Amino acid sequence: MATRKNLRADRTSLTHKVGYALRHPTRVAAHARRAARDRWLAHRHRDHVAYYRAVMASDTARDPEAAVGSGSHDRWLALGAMQFDYLREHGLSPRHRLLDIGCGNLRAGRLLIDYLDAGHYYGIDISPDILIAAKRTVTAQGLQRKLPYLTLTHDLTFDFLPDRHFDVVHAHSVFSHSPLEVIDECLAHVARILAPGGWFDFTFDRTEGKEHHVLHEDFYYRTETLVGLAARHGLRARFMDDWELRGHGQSKIRVHAASSAPA
Repeated sequence: MATRKNLRADRTSLTHKVGYALRHPTRVAAHARRAARDRWLAHRHRDHVAYYRAVMASDTARDPEAAVGSGSHDRWLALGAMQFDYLREHGLSPRHRLLDIGCGNLRAGRLLIDYLDAGHYYGIDISPDILIAAKRTVTAQGLQRKLPYLTLTHDLTFDFLPDRHFDVVHAHSVFSHSPLEVIDECLAHVARILAPGGWFDFTFDRTEGKEHHVLHEDFYYRTETLVGLAARHGLRARFMDDWELRGHGQSKIRVHAASSAPA
């Protein structure tokens, strides 16, 4: 199992930055380039969605798999399998309808599309560039017969989706790149589209210290902040301890509508 990150680290502090640079000197130049891009894009795009859409355009142009956080093709395959296996072990069946928020280039989606009944996979993303890469994945994997939906979105109100339709809603490495108002928007509207007994899984970068963000891209939240936010929108949330055993760097929370949450 991978070693967990320091859950009390404040990555915005000078002490942390200097220590990180000393431990990882080969990464300093790449971070400097990323920081310069962050300043430029944040100046051009005051809205977070527009900002992150520009980030994804830049990253996808270089490598779609790296753009979704995979350092190699083997890692891309492994992270997709990790997500898929976890959902299936928790009761995902072919008949379920699944909404994949931030579907990217179908790292997990390719497995979900193949497993689910035709037309039961719905992927959304804010990035048109990564959705083009997703369509290429569908073609390369021969998944056209499964009729996946791939849709561009600008927000997480889900206003174009039907009530009580999805058995599972899934967001992997989305809230780790989202300010709190974006997460709040999602939690305010997700109950409407959840079918009775359905659930919403999301990962997040967890801290047990000060909540903070690095540049405008990586956000660190306390578990109780997100659980409390869900409660304000009538959702019951629980921390998924068994996800921690997977060796993934992020943590996971599952929410249900309060009326259908398990005891």
